[in-house]
Amino acid sequence: MLDLWYKDAVIYCLDVEIYMDGNGDGIGDFVGLVDRLDYIAGLGVNCLWLMPFYPTPNRDNGYDITDYYNVDPRLGTLGDFVEFTRQAEQRGLRVIVDLVVNHTSTDHPWFQAACKDKGSKYRDYYVWADEKPENADEGIIFPGYQDSTWTYQEEAGAYYFHRFYDHQADLNVANPKVREEIYKVMGFWLQMGVSGFRVDAVPFLIELEGIKDTAEAKDPLLFLKEIRNFLSWRRGDAIVLAEVNEPMDKIADYFGDGDRMQLLFSFMGNQTLTLAIAREEAAPLINGLKAQPHPPEIGQWAYFVRNHDELTLDKLSDEEQDEVLQRFNQNKEDVWIFDRGIRRRFPPLLDNDPRRIRLTYSLMLTLPGTPVLFYGEEIGMGDDLSLEARDALRTPMQWSAQKNGGFSTASPDELVRSVIDEGPYGYQQLNVIAQRRDSESLLNWMERAIRMRKECPEFGWGSWEIIDTDNPAVFAHRCQWKDGTVIAIHNLSREACVVTLKLKDDEATCLTDLLEDQPYEAVQQGSHEIQLEGYGYRWFRVGGIHL
Repeated sequence: MLDLWYKDAVIYCLDVEIYMDGNGDGIGDFVGLVDRLDYIAGLGVNCLWLMPFYPTPNRDNGYDITDYYNVDPRLGTLGDFVEFTRQAEQRGLRVIVDLVVNHTSTDHPWFQAACKDKGSKYRDYYVWADEKPENADEGIIFPGYQDSTWTYQEEAGAYYFHRFYDHQADLNVANPKVREEIYKVMGFWLQMGVSGFRVDAVPFLIELEGIKDTAEAKDPLLFLKEIRNFLSWRRGDAIVLAEVNEPMDKIADYFGDGDRMQLLFSFMGNQTLTLAIAREEAAPLINGLKAQPHPPEIGQWAYFVRNHDELTLDKLSDEEQDEVLQRFNQNKEDVWIFDRGIRRRFPPLLDNDPRRIRLTYSLMLTLPGTPVLFYGEEIGMGDDLSLEARDALRTPMQWSAQKNGGFSTASPDELVRSVIDEGPYGYQQLNVIAQRRDSESLLNWMERAIRMRKECPEFGWGSWEIIDTDNPAVFAHRCQWKDGTVIAIHNLSREACVVTLKLKDDEATCLTDLLEDQPYEAVQQGSHEIQLEGYGYRWFRVGGIHL
């Protein structure tokens, strides 16, 4: 079981087009990304997740694909991609890529052929209806940006189904030929050197709207087992990290008995963490973690603070959503999107308070699962609310105080997306170079925290339980694996406190400090009294340090 590398991985997500421009045309590319691999490896992460880099009209940040077997010419060539995976491997970095097969762009040759000829084999690659279904206005994913889930196509003479935007036609995965094509796509990129896939919109991939009387329609989850079987035969250590935001009574189905998805994003953990930070109370996070089903032995939760989409709060009540906005002092008209979330990065929600920012990421790194960082989080990047929708938090990486934040030598009006150039999050003040020179910076803290996380495999591999502290603001838990035990304690309140840990007898002998927010007096042997500053945190190993 020790070869389940994802159990103690730290994943770093980035979008190639806004990470680093290697040829000066204003668009990030693989040449620029290769140039930054030493920086990424230096963070201590050991797996890169690349957002879509395939050919695309780019109406939805690359999630509208026109060719699954190539690289968008703006970002480079297949040769550049292979060189990137080779260089990443040399630095001990695995690569996973976005698998977006719920839909294609309507500009995809498959869809174009399906519209032109009803007899084309590609006609049944998509989902059609002669009359507009009665439920066409239900289940809209992007309220305010999307009017329907069925759109009439003049040339095809029929309505096509699209769970997302009308330029993203859903694939008919009940068609065996479509599934075979998906396996070919997966096999192609595995051959190019990737270690697996982050699978986009998994519940919608298997929903089979408008499809009846097939074995797949009766049990759509069978497709996930097929995906996993294909991966296991083609490359035994390849993984699937699934985007699944479902109710807790359904979520376990996506793990199966360990024969479906290995990793699932913890949307429940993310949302209850957000509420807990907002309230300065541990109860929401404790309840959220307990509400999740326990993964199978080879399964794993992936925890995150932010990702590339809105900060979804759909699992919270309307009152709790309003409370989050109020406690973070956010104007709903400016930040609320799609009737479910906040289009901001986390530091602006915390008023850029370095204590709360570090507390939040300390929590993420110690939760029982695999941590996932979104590019720029390591330096506390902000957002630009003047940009449309989700683009607000997808601004170019800020490398230095030079023009365009060191992202590109192009003129500012040629950039694929504008950089943040004013205020506390402007690149002049907030960038990698400045933080490298500051020993107290978030970047240097993040490197230390990630290194320590990797020295504590118990957080990724172990069984876990909550430790009672009798303080509603303190979240404390232990993780145990083999003969090792680690304990993490987080004070979500601004008020300093001393908590009494209710430890097991063998844990009271010696607690060794691993990571703390400031110099504390050493914990006395046999003592259960732990001092915490406001927004303070401490990581302990029971017994001596394991090296």
